[in-house]
Amino acid sequence: MAATTYERLKLHVTPEKFYVEACDDGADDVLVIDRVSTEVTLSVKKDIPPSAVTRPIFGILGTIHLVAGNYLIVITKKTKIGEFFNHVIWKATDFDILSYKKTMLHLTDIQLQDNKTFLAMINHVLNVDGFYFSTTYDLTHTLQRLSNTSPEFQEMSLLERADQRFVWNGHLLRELSAQPEVHRFALPVLHGFITMHSCSINGKYFDWILISRRSCFRAGVRYYVRGIDSEGHAANFVETEQIVHYNGSRASFVQTRGSIPVFWSQRPNLKYKPQPLINKVANHMDGFQRHFDSQVIIYGKQVIINLVNQKGSEKPLEQAFATMVSSLASGMIRYVAFDFHKECKNMRWDRLSILLDQVAEIQDELSYFLVDSAGMVVTSQEGVFRSNCMDCLDRTNVIQSLLARRSLQAQLQRLGVLHVGQKLEEQNEFEKIYKNAWADNANACAKQYAGTGALKTDFTRTGKRTQLGLLMDGWNSMIRYYKNNFSDGFRQDSIDLFLGNYSVDELESHSPLSVPRDLKFLALPIIMVVAFSMCIICLLMAGDTWTETLAYVLFWGVASIGTFFIILYNGKDFVDAPRLVQKEKMD
Repeated sequence: MAATTYERLKLHVTPEKFYVEACDDGADDVLVIDRVSTEVTLSVKKDIPPSAVTRPIFGILGTIHLVAGNYLIVITKKTKIGEFFNHVIWKATDFDILSYKKTMLHLTDIQLQDNKTFLAMINHVLNVDGFYFSTTYDLTHTLQRLSNTSPEFQEMSLLERADQRFVWNGHLLRELSAQPEVHRFALPVLHGFITMHSCSINGKYFDWILISRRSCFRAGVRYYVRGIDSEGHAANFVETEQIVHYNGSRASFVQTRGSIPVFWSQRPNLKYKPQPLINKVANHMDGFQRHFDSQVIIYGKQVIINLVNQKGSEKPLEQAFATMVSSLASGMIRYVAFDFHKECKNMRWDRLSILLDQVAEIQDELSYFLVDSAGMVVTSQEGVFRSNCMDCLDRTNVIQSLLARRSLQAQLQRLGVLHVGQKLEEQNEFEKIYKNAWADNANACAKQYAGTGALKTDFTRTGKRTQLGLLMDGWNSMIRYYKNNFSDGFRQDSIDLFLGNYSVDELESHSPLSVPRDLKFLALPIIMVVAFSMCIICLLMAGDTWTETLAYVLFWGVASIGTFFIILYNGKDFVDAPRLVQKEKMD
């Protein structure tokens, strides 16, 4: 039973060492971390000092080096998501960051401040919802990948066999991964979204599961990570798998999303939609081919669904994508362009059926993965839909949910859950579960990349576009605008530090965090928000006379508009840009 990690752990702390005790039945292993030398060794329970301070923990996320030295990150709270083929799936909900050092007296004031900032960055990433793990099941692979493995793979530890694209604590586990004897303490953690539901149609009970695995390669936030890198990794790449388990049979349908795979950027500059810029000197074909070579190896045929606008600022990207596919001339790649906003304008979302009809035959060719109760593979999925819009969030999620429903319809009919002629849309109780789960998936992916919930989720939840949904989209768009311009630099730095794209060197003569910002650049955005809020409050809480109310509204309105134009005039000076990674690494 090599592919498991210890489930029940206790952390014993002494001034000299951390002792992580395995408390599973029959286990005698103790992971020992020397707080002075940082050496990691394996010991037994009798070596734990009685004087140690003891507490339960639920997993080791890993270790990280900051200015003050090394830190141990552990999972302190977890929530059960459900059971996956008799394997329990957990969400990590709270963490603790423990310093190896007993004192900070060795640090200067500047180093103390930098260390505090780095700790805030790590905490920021940990506070973003969506870290999942299992101590007995490999969450990083699809059912189809797991069905086609060697005996050697089956004997590997969860860390060794995991798909490194989706191990978000891979950098934090680097010290443990170098020592195979301690791998049962090394817990691979997924970032994304998982939901599980026990459902019933026609009196037949089945489990329906949705998993989104967010790649840690070229990870980041909305406007600071776009396109691809030199290795062909796409920004905001997410693998989404829908699974059905009925009477021992298992069916799976996999889709992917990812940024348009050319070298392009869209840096925030206080405009609502910054102009996308395609790199004029980069070798686009090299990165493009690397991206799709790896996608074909992993998934098979690629059916690209490009949902961006075919006019305006998005048009050059659509043209570039189409040109690259044509130039590559691969029989494994098909390209479908669908101008989502044009086709569905005036809330005509019924017109999405045009796209579904267009790709229906292709979807049937790609099929889905199905294994029967005896473990025999009945059908395999021959390729995936790779959907994208600009952010690969709102439009993309709507289309993915519709394609997944069509596949689910075929799967449930084949398994005998649905009768011949029955439509999934007619199963009201299940439809509610299905739509809400896909809307929750949209929100999770959007919060992790753009900082807010998704747009257009009213359609995903109800099948209709509503006026209230439009208002909520407006609110989320405003929050996105603020975060993308005034706080995303910190968010990007946090992700780069967490994933190891930036490593702290306490011997650096010049700290990247030491660049001071003029007080006005911090104060004016706050003043603008306060003034605008006061303007709204004055309208909602009208005074005794309209003259008095109008005076207050004019005052705060002029203040907010005036501050906004001061900020707009100074442009990029107000944008919160990343400080830890060089610009050429970001583009």
